Amino acid sequence: MKIELVQMRGRDGDTAYNLSCALQAIDDRAEGTDLLVFAETHLMGFPTALNIAELAEPVDGPTIQAVQQAVRERNVSVAIGMAENDCGVFYNTTLLITPAGIAMRYRKTHLWSSDRGIFTPGDRYVTVPWQGIRVGILICFDIEFPESARALAQLGADLIIVTNGNMDPYGPTHRTAIMARAMENQAFAVMVNRVGSGDGDLVFAGGSSAVDPFGRMLCEAGREECRQIVELDLDQLQAACSDYRYLDERRLTLPGERIDYPDGRRELLIPR
Repeated sequence: MKIELVQMRGRDGDTAYNLSCALQAIDDRAEGTDLLVFAETHLMGFPTALNIAELAEPVDGPTIQAVQQAVRERNVSVAIGMAENDCGVFYNTTLLITPAGIAMRYRKTHLWSSDRGIFTPGDRYVTVPWQGIRVGILICFDIEFPESARALAQLGADLIIVTNGNMDPYGPTHRTAIMARAMENQAFAVMVNRVGSGDGDLVFAGGSSAVDPFGRMLCEAGREECRQIVELDLDQLQAACSDYRYLDERRLTLPGERIDYPDGRRELLIPR
């Protein structure tokens, strides 16, 4: 399985620019690419309380429709972040878009300080079958909570995709976290971050990376724009569990209602 980690400089509040960069990246994909992964809220950048109502779009809005068209035409899948407007409620959302349509929508459940007052937290974790494996998504701050990745593991995730918007000085924190989340759940993990500066004094830390089910780094980007291409050896999923399987050995299970849908989606609702 070939995955491209698309590490870019985004522009906060400039949907047209961010979309054009995404479409160009999809068009320039390497031969045989199965999935391109972009950063957190890539399409709109990070909104503020003053412009969220203007920037956020529904998942059937024009920006996502443009991405869907590109995905269909190039026969590739994309994980990409957006600011979602669902009937006037705003979410920090990442979509998995395949040639067949939107396969998964995940809304960030752990809001960073700058998210609060702008976004509403999501209320569930989600996985879907894709390309013969099961995939789940987390967003940025989510990976600092082991329970988030463990929830996806409980739902059977083989690949954890993390769309990231991590800034200095927290780059080392997420580097450690992504390796731990992969190892402790015996799953692949792919994390894609922004680079460059944002509003105010923010400097994004880059460091997009892919980790195997043993917690070993497969590739790691620096602090500049780049395309990291990684090929996942799916046999490593079974190899990582050959001597023990953490999910079988654990003595505590996360609470929450599990819902299995006919199309293969699985959700774990967060208890209130």
